[in-house]
Amino acid sequence: MSVPPPLNPRERILMGPGPSTVSQRVLRAIGAPTLGHLDPQYIEYMDETCQMLREVFQTTNPLTFPVSGTGMAGMEAVVVNLVEPGDEVIVCINGVFGGRMKDNMERAGATVNTVEIPWGESFSDDAIAEAVQQHPKSKLLGIVHAETSTGALQELTGISKIVRDAGMLFAVDTVTSLGGHEVKVDEWGIDAIYSGTQKCLSCPPGLSPVSFSPRAIECMEARKSKVQSWYLDVSMLRNYYLGSGGRAYHHTAPINMVYALRESLAIILEEGLEARFARHRDMHRLLRSGLEELGLSYIPEHSLHTLNCVAVPDGIDEGAIRRRLLEEYDIEIGGGLGVFAGKAWRIGLMGHSATRRNVLTLLAALKDCLG
Repeated sequence: MSVPPPLNPRERILMGPGPSTVSQRVLRAIGAPTLGHLDPQYIEYMDETCQMLREVFQTTNPLTFPVSGTGMAGMEAVVVNLVEPGDEVIVCINGVFGGRMKDNMERAGATVNTVEIPWGESFSDDAIAEAVQQHPKSKLLGIVHAETSTGALQELTGISKIVRDAGMLFAVDTVTSLGGHEVKVDEWGIDAIYSGTQKCLSCPPGLSPVSFSPRAIECMEARKSKVQSWYLDVSMLRNYYLGSGGRAYHHTAPINMVYALRESLAIILEEGLEARFARHRDMHRLLRSGLEELGLSYIPEHSLHTLNCVAVPDGIDEGAIRRRLLEEYDIEIGGGLGVFAGKAWRIGLMGHSATRRNVLTLLAALKDCLG
């Protein structure tokens, strides 16, 4: 077998839908000595990581931890632990990831009632209230806070009250918002939430932060059947993440990825949540102003700051523009998904990538590529 050449990937300016650029500080943390997953040193680092996650999620939920796996593992962890065969649920769909949530619910044996609106739009409180009224026996309502496929931001405060007043659990996808947009788990009454490390947290992909409320734990403890996934069974995982003294072994934790997440969370808290949200907002406004000067228009009415979805002008080969940006400028942006395939660009401004230098560089490169 021939020996491959040394690993030497070119550095890119990552401005797509994820991953975002990872700082050298986080990359150095990955390279710290690997410890055993039951080593007291590691347990201390892991506990610190979970505490910082609580601060970023703005919650006091004890059961807050990083699932071993990317954001989809977090989605599955929420679904398989809260949903049993025969349960009735409501899922809101306005893009790819609402659709994936529905698929996961069905795989868990739920009867899924959907609320669907056109891609790029956000749900009104009235639409959610109508769905809750139509399906009063539903155990849970799931919604995407930041729909990565369309760049649409979803307001949650009114919806939360509707859902909780109906006695349902409230589950939220914050994969593309945590660390870039305000997320207030306790204040907004969210019972189950998941995210991903590779977006606004600017950590390599591989972990999915989750948090479960006391109401969600009560639901899990009242299950009549085993969780369908052994690997994601929170009834066992909690004995590792919340154990006092000795921790119950479940699976080998991704030690060095937890180091990286710990460092990325420390960077976020050093910057300050409000300052970080303001930076993402300001970079979004700078980008939006420049894109509109180039004649590009946004698709969603309520746009994320962290993921900017713009319509491709008629007659433009969107894939060719993306290839040129990558090959000539080392800039990565994303294309459209689903009904937006070939019709949209998705431009990420997440975490370490959300800088004035990156925005102005992209705008200059786009101007050149569009002629």
